[in-house]
Amino acid sequence: MPVPPENCWLNTLNNQGSTGLPGAAYFAGMLVPPSVADFPIPRHLRDSAVLVPVFRDAAGDVQVVLVRRAAFGVHGGQLAFPGGKPEPTDENLLATALREAYEEVGLLPANVEVLASLPPVAVPTGFRITPYLGRIRRPAAWQWQAAEIDEVLEVPLRHLADAATHAEEVWQLPGWPGPRRVPFYRVGAGYALWGASYRIIQPLIPRLLAGEWDI
Repeated sequence: MPVPPENCWLNTLNNQGSTGLPGAAYFAGMLVPPSVADFPIPRHLRDSAVLVPVFRDAAGDVQVVLVRRAAFGVHGGQLAFPGGKPEPTDENLLATALREAYEEVGLLPANVEVLASLPPVAVPTGFRITPYLGRIRRPAAWQWQAAEIDEVLEVPLRHLADAATHAEEVWQLPGWPGPRRVPFYRVGAGYALWGASYRIIQPLIPRLLAGEWDI
């Protein structure tokens, strides 16, 4: 999980305090880094699509399926929903989401009942992501594409709905012009669910809890 580096904004202010300049206690309420949501979005966006797979386990609890990307590329190591860019053979973006889910985690399209097309999410990397909520028949064992996926996670909806799971920290990641406030969910073995996947699931949680769809 990304963590604030040693030269993050708060540490810098603490160091200034040792030189006789006002330290963090003075500036804490004045200097607030911008949100990660403030990154500019390109005018021209490329389409992509993801599947948000959900199912009820044997105990009747709703589970949300995520993947952890392999450690390469701009999204290496991040939590995400299965999905990707359209291929010429895809009839539409729903076909893209279903194809990618099959290729990445072996989820057969026949085992997915699409419940809703969710609001698209535009991201600074230049993509417009269209999510599809799907009730799935969980396979006996997940089989994922090792070149792209390191792990498949089943996250209880009640875990994501727990306020103690939700956090916001200041991060400085490679390529960013400065520190940013990043909201995220703590998931699994110390992972952070943030970015586009956070923006997809965050408004969906209360709708799932309210029983808007039969899961």
